[in-house]
Amino acid sequence: MKNTVFAIATIRPWNIQIAEQFIRDHPDWKIHLITEKGGLKESFLEEIQPLYIFFPHWSWLIPREIYSRWECVVFHMTDLPFGRGGSPLQNLLSRGIYHTKISALRVTDGVDEGPIYLKRDLDLSEGSAEEIYRRAAEIVFREMIPEIIKNRPVPTAQEGKGIYFPRRKPQESAITQGLSAQQLYDHIRMLDAEGYPKAFLQCHGYRMEFSKAELLKNKVVQALVRIHLEAESDD
Repeated sequence: MKNTVFAIATIRPWNIQIAEQFIRDHPDWKIHLITEKGGLKESFLEEIQPLYIFFPHWSWLIPREIYSRWECVVFHMTDLPFGRGGSPLQNLLSRGIYHTKISALRVTDGVDEGPIYLKRDLDLSEGSAEEIYRRAAEIVFREMIPEIIKNRPVPTAQEGKGIYFPRRKPQESAITQGLSAQQLYDHIRMLDAEGYPKAFLQCHGYRMEFSKAELLKNKVVQALVRIHLEAESDD
């Protein structure tokens, strides 16, 4: 393999931490880490000419002038073509889906419609959103990215009907009536990660935000609650 230059564009502390370790573990590869939206510039990519640009967790649209010139690989937390679109983890757990796949796909014009390089299993049955994201990052960096770099698989077209998830809105973090204990637990934990609007209840001018939920014998036995005036809300 002549070109050993790669770029990784990712955000969130857990992804950045493992990306930095990944770079240390592979000194023979020239890996450039991009951690801010403004760092993904065409001029910079022209300078380094990466073989691949990997996007393990990226919150912004990738410009066409970039993915049309360089091989951009996104990692999506559903078994594509099922679950195209936004907020995959939250959409899966809100539907009671506890086993999924991480799909590595090439970026194309359609949202999550590109051909697939490979997939790996991911268990969602336990843990907060941040814990799940950390597990996913381990799989992406320890297994999927090295396999793509070493074997250079040719991505194949997705098969089957595309099912799309809507990107969730902050107000959908509100805890609604009629949830079972399992649904309440899933609702709290699926939003329990840095940068996500916590599950909340509003009562008498106060906003109560929930995290660190525990489920035991079909009961939510405890959770951490932050209480503040609605006017002081972070959202």
